[in-house]
Amino acid sequence: MKKKIFKIQNNKQKLLYYILIGLAVISIIIGILFIFIIDKDSTLYITKSIKSYYESKLDGIKPFFKILFNNYIYLIIIWILGISLIGLPIVLLMFIFKAFIYGFSISSIFYSFGSKGIIITMIDILLNKGLYIIILILLTRYSVSFSIKLFKYLFLKVPINFKVSMHKYIKILFISLLVTLFISVYEGFIANYLLNFFNI
Repeated sequence: MKKKIFKIQNNKQKLLYYILIGLAVISIIIGILFIFIIDKDSTLYITKSIKSYYESKLDGIKPFFKILFNNYIYLIIIWILGISLIGLPIVLLMFIFKAFIYGFSISSIFYSFGSKGIIITMIDILLNKGLYIIILILLTRYSVSFSIKLFKYLFLKVPINFKVSMHKYIKILFISLLVTLFISVYEGFIANYLLNFFNI
């Protein structure tokens, strides 16, 4: 009986992962295509902004802390929303938005830099932001799952081991923050060094 319940729960969690991965892929594709949908003036403005960003991009402690702060705030908001009943749709929207921006960044860089965009994307998008999307999938999965459990407990009277669930939820947050620390170190220091090495 216990094995059957575990199997059902495991299948539900797998389904949730598949849904989130599907949403991420769709959002990334839409983000990639978006640069070709917007009007010419907007495209020129984005191209100018991206080139200006990479020309003035700095490495060091200040950019690192800014990147770390922004990444941490996003993760913590998603985590907090997971322990609220109204947070579920907001969490999903935040996740979809981040995946969309990831796709849009890729196509915008290619549009702005041409063949050089391959190097920039490899160094500054795929390695760090790609890993960040994976962390978001993990954290969003647990956030959505926890929110659903809370809803069932409060309104459907489905019993849950709150202590165990909360402990696991906190653990996932710390893992996400730790991995994001390494992502931010890479983005704040290593990525810029590599971009300078390739004269970008």
